[in-house]
Amino acid sequence: MAGMEVFGAEERKEVMEVLETGALFRYGHENIRKDRWKVHEFEQEVMSYTGANYAHAVSSGSTAVNAIMAGAGVGHGDQVIVPPFTFVAPIEAVFLSGAIPVFAEIDETLCLSAEGIEKALTPDTKAVLLVHMCGIAADMEGIIDVCKRHGLILIEDCGQAMGAFYRGKSVGLFGKAGSFSYDYFKIATCGEGGVCITDDRSVYEKMDQISDHGHTHQGDNRGMEPHHFMGFNYRMSELNAAIGLAQMRKLPWMVEQNKKNKAYLKDLLSSVEGVTFRHLPDEEGDSATFLNFFLPDKTRTEKVFKQFDESGLAGVAYWHTNMYHFINQWDHIKNMSFPAKLAVNDLGSPQDYNSLELPKSQDIMSRLVSVGIRCTWSEQELEQYGNKLVDAVKRVV
Repeated sequence: MAGMEVFGAEERKEVMEVLETGALFRYGHENIRKDRWKVHEFEQEVMSYTGANYAHAVSSGSTAVNAIMAGAGVGHGDQVIVPPFTFVAPIEAVFLSGAIPVFAEIDETLCLSAEGIEKALTPDTKAVLLVHMCGIAADMEGIIDVCKRHGLILIEDCGQAMGAFYRGKSVGLFGKAGSFSYDYFKIATCGEGGVCITDDRSVYEKMDQISDHGHTHQGDNRGMEPHHFMGFNYRMSELNAAIGLAQMRKLPWMVEQNKKNKAYLKDLLSSVEGVTFRHLPDEEGDSATFLNFFLPDKTRTEKVFKQFDESGLAGVAYWHTNMYHFINQWDHIKNMSFPAKLAVNDLGSPQDYNSLELPKSQDIMSRLVSVGIRCTWSEQELEQYGNKLVDAVKRVV
C-alpha cells in the first residue's frame, strides 16, 4: 500500500514541528504549541480532498466506525446489515456498540449488493454498514435506493478507500457519515489513526464529543465545559496527525501512480483466457490500491496461489487462508465468544452465524485473486512483476 512506501522528509518535518513544541495533545496548551495544530490541519486537508463539510480525526479506523455509529444513533439491540467480506473491525464495532450484525451477500464489486441487503432485511433492521472494499466504491445507486425505500441509516466504512470516488463524490459522503483508516498499511498513513467525515453538523458534533469522553470543546477551560453524554477516548495525537498531514499532500500523486500501474497489470492479464475482473461501479473513481480478478473455479484459484508461493509473488487468498477478512475464518464470532454470544442469545439475532449460508459470497470469494499495487514501482520493476504474475496465472488456467 502506498502510504508506507513514500515516507520521507515531509513527514519528518511535520513530526519535528510537534516535537519542537512538546504539545503532543490535540487540545489546549496554546502557550507552548507556537500555533501548531496538526490534528486540525490534518482534518482540514481531509475536508479539502474529499469535499466533506466536516472531518474529525480519531485514533483508528475502527474507533471511527464506533464514533459514527454512536453519532448516528445506532446501538443497543439495533440490527445492522454488514458484509461477510471485510476486515473484521466493522463487525467488531457493531458488536461492541450493542447492536446485532446481520450478514448479507456481496456481488462482484466485492461489496454488499443492493439485492443482498434487500433479502437480509427484517422489521428490526435499522442501518446498513457498507464497506467499500479494496479501494473502490460499491454500487451506490442501488444501495442508496434500498436504504431510502426502507428508511435505513447508511453508514460507510471506507477504511481501505481513501482516494475513491463515485461519480465525482468521495466515498463516505453518501450516508450519515464515513470512516477512513490511516493505519500503516493504508494508501495514506498516520502510523495509526482514522477519520470520520460527514456533511451533517449534528452527527459531526456528536462524533467530536463521543471520541473525547463527552467533552463538548466549548470555551477555553477544558474539563469545565458542558457534558451532555458519555463517550470514550478515541483521540488522535498531534504526532500521528503530523504524519497524516504530509501523507494527504502526497495522495493525489499516489493515486495517479496506482492507477497507471494497475492499468498496466490489468492489460497484461486481460489476454489470459479464463480471467475476469472485479466489477467497478465507477472505474474513474478507483483509488487503484488492489487488482482483483477471478478465475473460473475454486480449484484453479488454489493452484494459482501455490504458483504465487513458488514464484515469490504476494497475493491475498481471502477465502482460502486469510484469517481476518472473510467470515469463513471468523471462529471467534461463529463460536459465540463475547460479545457475539450476547447478540445472539440475549438480543435475538435473526441469524445463526455458525450455520449461515451465503452461497453467492462463497462462490465469489473462492475464485478471487487479489494483489496489491505499489505506487513506487519503477518501469523495470513493474514489467518484471507483471511478467511473473501472468506466467503464474497461465500455468494454471
